[in-house]
Amino acid sequence: MVNNEETFFQILNENQKHIWVRNIDSSKIFSWVDGLFLILFPEKPLEINEMKSLWYANKMGLFILISKISKNKSKDEVSELTNSFYDKLPDLYNSLQKDAMAILETDPAADCIAEILNSYPGFLAIAFYRIAHSISEMNVELLPRIISEYAHSKTGIDIHPKATIGIPFVIDHGTGIVIGETAVIGKNVCIYQGVTLGALQVYKDMEETKRHPTVEDNVVIYANATILGGSTTIGNHSIIGGNTFVTKTVNPFTMVMQSTKNNIINQLESVENNFFSI
Repeated sequence: MVNNEETFFQILNENQKHIWVRNIDSSKIFSWVDGLFLILFPEKPLEINEMKSLWYANKMGLFILISKISKNKSKDEVSELTNSFYDKLPDLYNSLQKDAMAILETDPAADCIAEILNSYPGFLAIAFYRIAHSISEMNVELLPRIISEYAHSKTGIDIHPKATIGIPFVIDHGTGIVIGETAVIGKNVCIYQGVTLGALQVYKDMEETKRHPTVEDNVVIYANATILGGSTTIGNHSIIGGNTFVTKTVNPFTMVMQSTKNNIINQLESVENNFFSI
């Protein structure tokens, strides 16, 4: 038994010298992104000095995280990446305000912004996605995916950090939503629980290929709809009904409904009255 254990210890040691390590304690990333969310949306207004203290501590936290993950980067390079992220935060904050306002203005069950900030999993998933996406644009490895999977574990909503999502974006209910890496979503889009924007085929050599759909502006996608394929586009001002399965492009101003097969109704007469309705 002792010999077997010693042998296994040697195997573990040799493997861990190569690729079989996690590189970072994920809980530190969770703490960092939670801290950033609380700076942007605190329980009560922060005094400027308190805000500065939290801001610079959070900034140092990101510097340390990037340093640990990107060991090949110099201190100056890590500092430049860190500053780049925080320089983009005003725009990110403005985007999240627009996302939250879109939820408030379209969801009849939403009473106030505080309710959305505290209790809407869709908003939390969007916030963490926008943070992760901003970091992914700087080509920092590992960190964006860990943030997005942390949001996934908290909300049941799986948004790849490299997906492209316009502003504002609304997720209602949200549980079970999957948005793939190469998905492109326009402005004023609302999606409901169980929606999948996925790949029609999955092969490793397709990693540089657009595998996930494009959703244009002013589209509503209802619960449990599945939309697959990198060449599939949902045209602007369209409505995708619940439980539909879509693998072909849908023209603008189209309604797709589920029956024994998908029914497609073209040229909606009224666009304004259909957006975000349920």
